[in-house]
Amino acid sequence: MAFQAVCVAGGVIATFGVLGHQILDYLHVSVPALMIAGGLLLLLIALDLLTGKTDEPKQTKDVNVALVPLGMPLLAGPGAIVSVILAVQKAGSVATQVSVWAAILAIHVVLWLVMRYSLLIIRVIKDGGVVLVTRLAGMMLSAIAVQQIINGVTQVIRGS
Repeated sequence: MAFQAVCVAGGVIATFGVLGHQILDYLHVSVPALMIAGGLLLLLIALDLLTGKTDEPKQTKDVNVALVPLGMPLLAGPGAIVSVILAVQKAGSVATQVSVWAAILAIHVVLWLVMRYSLLIIRVIKDGGVVLVTRLAGMMLSAIAVQQIINGVTQVIRGS
């Protein structure tokens, strides 16, 4: 499941890295609008982490949890998509492009390693550590979400 989720996330991220602006133009969605939407969705996830909401995704016979919701939208959500579109857009030289794609690949390798060995990690940090990491991740994620919303609103205001 870890490999499937990372492959789905990698495919989505790579697609938007290569074709992101064309997809957004076709859908008539601006990057600031995607930033705001991504920030709002990220904030919802962060609030779930902060409040300790632990609704497990329900697996049905027809839907593979590794694909939805783990691969997309949790790993490759609007925040990651916007970040990749902007990073690829701002990478002017070939060396910068290579470094952006190497970073994307490295992130996906780390994601796979963490998910692959998650049971071992949980055994090491115990329940208290899981709660601590969850709350800390929720705090940091909420800050990132709010910053993404601010950046999107700022770009909308500058554009008008």
